[in-house]
Amino acid sequence: MNKSYLETMPDNNGFFGKFGGSFIPPALEKPFEEIKQAYKELKNSPKFIEDLRYVRKHYQGRPTPISFAKNLTNFCGGAKIYLKREDLNHTGAHKLNHCMAEVILAKHLGKKKVIAETGAGQHGVALATAAAYFGLECEIHMGEVDIAKEHPNVVRMKILGAKVIPATHGLKTLKEAVDSAFEAYLADTQNSIYCIGSVVGPHPFPMMVRDFQSVIGFESREQFLEHENKLPDNVVACVGGGSNAMGIFSGFIDDKQVELYGVEPMGKGDKIGEHSASLTYGEEGIMHGFNSIMLKDEQGNPAPVYSIGSGIDYPSVGPEHAYLKESGRSKVGLCDDNEAVDAFYKLSQLEGIIPALESAHAVGFAMKLAKTLDKEKTILVSLSGRGDKDIDFVINNYPIPNSKF
Repeated sequence: MNKSYLETMPDNNGFFGKFGGSFIPPALEKPFEEIKQAYKELKNSPKFIEDLRYVRKHYQGRPTPISFAKNLTNFCGGAKIYLKREDLNHTGAHKLNHCMAEVILAKHLGKKKVIAETGAGQHGVALATAAAYFGLECEIHMGEVDIAKEHPNVVRMKILGAKVIPATHGLKTLKEAVDSAFEAYLADTQNSIYCIGSVVGPHPFPMMVRDFQSVIGFESREQFLEHENKLPDNVVACVGGGSNAMGIFSGFIDDKQVELYGVEPMGKGDKIGEHSASLTYGEEGIMHGFNSIMLKDEQGNPAPVYSIGSGIDYPSVGPEHAYLKESGRSKVGLCDDNEAVDAFYKLSQLEGIIPALESAHAVGFAMKLAKTLDKEKTILVSLSGRGDKDIDFVINNYPIPNSKF
């Protein structure tokens, strides 16, 4: 019997084709090997699986539903749009799916503290939640720009007992938060564990986070069959690092008839520093311990990036997304700031669902795609998070439309 894609990728060294791997300083080799071995032991452990199932059902509120966006579909006038409602997962986004599992792993290793970076704050809130639930200390590194922009999530993290550390160098956004978190982890690998917030970083994190997020895809597959009695024609998700996208893609990756679209932020334009579209404009390069596709400046260093969505302004992308794109299994969609804000308001006013700005990029692309397809075609969108964190920023910069049409 042929093995499934998820059983064969990545290889033993953490490579998806030529992408991935582990490019880390010698001081990190032993702790990362420790994490890899612990995950290898735990992932098939009946106790670990039982604990995770219990937490997902009785604490997170899984499975999250799939909703048919009837009014948005009618507005677009083409393919049927469905939403996988990760905004209804506890804490309001998909991030808790891997955070609860990572903290169980930390406890298994006898660690006392979890350290992480966050952009939009959803990973930070989710990790602070998991740390509170399991009784560990939590330290979150966040760019100063994002701290100001995502104030509600910063407050939530502090209420949950996390220590929030500002990243004050460079562009003061997501890349700098990752730099800062790595430095803190390097200083105390004995007592702490670095809980990476996406399918990025050195092996085993791209694989581990994908596996923990694959619950989205497996639920979606079963639920969509209930709705339509067939698989979706298209699956759409926003991509920064790419955890929600790999989560939902996992349920359909072996079904070649299902088109997979990773939607990148086109920001304000196509010049360096105006967008975060790594897969579209990037080239192969190593950053933060893994080889992938990244945006580079003239000196070959990580380029400055921008997006209205704080969780997707990253100059690289998960190595598995680079592999899927290069192998032709996935396609890249684009959505700029204005299209994302339009989708934010359209989904709010037509469906009563306020999405995160990151998720609004996926919705914005799905709206464009729907208009090009026949009405019997279907699109399943990963609605990766809710928009509470973004409402102040949006209404201060993009006035509420007078009419939803």
